Amino acid sequence: MQVPLIRLQCGVNSYEWGKVGKDSAAAKYAAATPSNDFSIQEEKPYAELWMGTHPKLPSKDLETQRTLLDLIQDNQALLSREVTERYGNTLPFLFKVLSINKALSIQAHPNKKLAEQLHSKDPKNYPDDNHKPEMTIAITPFEGLCGFRPLKEISHFLNTIPSLRKLVGDEESKNFEAAINGKEASDNAEDIESNKKALRSAFTALMNADKEALAIAIESLLEAAKSEGAKFAGEGGPSNGGKELADLVLRLNSQFPNDIGLFVFFFLNYVKLEVGEAMFLKADDIHAYLSGDIIECMASSDNVVRAGFTPKFKDVATLTSMLTYSYSPPSEQKMTPVDYPYVTLNVHAYTSSSASILYDPPIDEFSVVRTSLNAKGAKATFEPIQGPSIVLCTKGKGWLSVGPKKERCEQGFVYFVGATAELVVESEGDEDMVTFKAFCELQGRESQL
Repeated sequence: MQVPLIRLQCGVNSYEWGKVGKDSAAAKYAAATPSNDFSIQEEKPYAELWMGTHPKLPSKDLETQRTLLDLIQDNQALLSREVTERYGNTLPFLFKVLSINKALSIQAHPNKKLAEQLHSKDPKNYPDDNHKPEMTIAITPFEGLCGFRPLKEISHFLNTIPSLRKLVGDEESKNFEAAINGKEASDNAEDIESNKKALRSAFTALMNADKEALAIAIESLLEAAKSEGAKFAGEGGPSNGGKELADLVLRLNSQFPNDIGLFVFFFLNYVKLEVGEAMFLKADDIHAYLSGDIIECMASSDNVVRAGFTPKFKDVATLTSMLTYSYSPPSEQKMTPVDYPYVTLNVHAYTSSSASILYDPPIDEFSVVRTSLNAKGAKATFEPIQGPSIVLCTKGKGWLSVGPKKERCEQGFVYFVGATAELVVESEGDEDMVTFKAFCELQGRESQL
């Protein structure tokens, strides 16, 4: 029987929003594994490294060139009985590295029921029947637009950016302000529902603005961003400074001239993540990533409903009807990692920088553990779990071991680890070794929370 430690060859997608050449972490990691059909081209953008069994870009066993999906289907024990019964003979998550040089689309991912409907009706644009909640972990400083802003902030912008108010409509803006007045931060269920209804109405009005009106409004917005500096948007509002917002508007327009996204920006939270910080996006949550390199883990799906900052297919009607319209500051979407209880660290010259921390979103398909080993010969021993894992090394070098099988591991190396296998990670050399381990475990999950 095959030892459940398999080095993977993973594909990389080239989209125009990706970082160029060796500036792309996705490209550098892909190039770390020998491939007959991939070498980094200095002028080409590289956006996403995919690690998993998704048929659009399946990972392969480096040694045999068989797909990971084939190997799993031949040996269901690699997933575990519990995972197979729930998700079938396929990995329930898709693990990615994204390298973002320019904004990628204003988008949301449909819930399970809507995904099934969209796939049935339009399989070309919606290739999967699965939902796609996702988690983002920054490996370089990251910025994005994630979720709707607190309602007071949206109201502030409607009153300080004339071009935005004109696009939404004065009457619609007044209705929004009247509906939320005094209830912006209420936790009463009826107030929240009323607020969401008002937000949906105002946002839908914006997204359906007339093209001619949009062109005029953008000209006015850009002029204000250029001329007002720190005073732009009423000095930016409670979360961001006016100069910062003005510079962002000009940068986004240079990437996607005259795009509706320039105004959607004022409805959404502008979020920054430092290295190691993370956030979780439920299905039907609106977002757009702007810059940075991130680890991303999601349910295994490639469904995206887009409506701005993209040359691809846009589906405004579906987007505006599907969103949760939840509104909150970005701090509520950020995740707080915790110590991972099922790993033993044996570290020489131990310091606090050696750690294994768990990012555990409120879904069953996946969790991620980040392990940092700060000394030569430091070890992390992961107890067996009842589910599969994929391990990516993002820094340093060392070894991975499962039973008698010991494999070299360096930056960019990717391994699949089968269910019930004890995994040992050991560092080598003077540089810290950092790995990310995505996994699915259904049994005993409650004890980890």
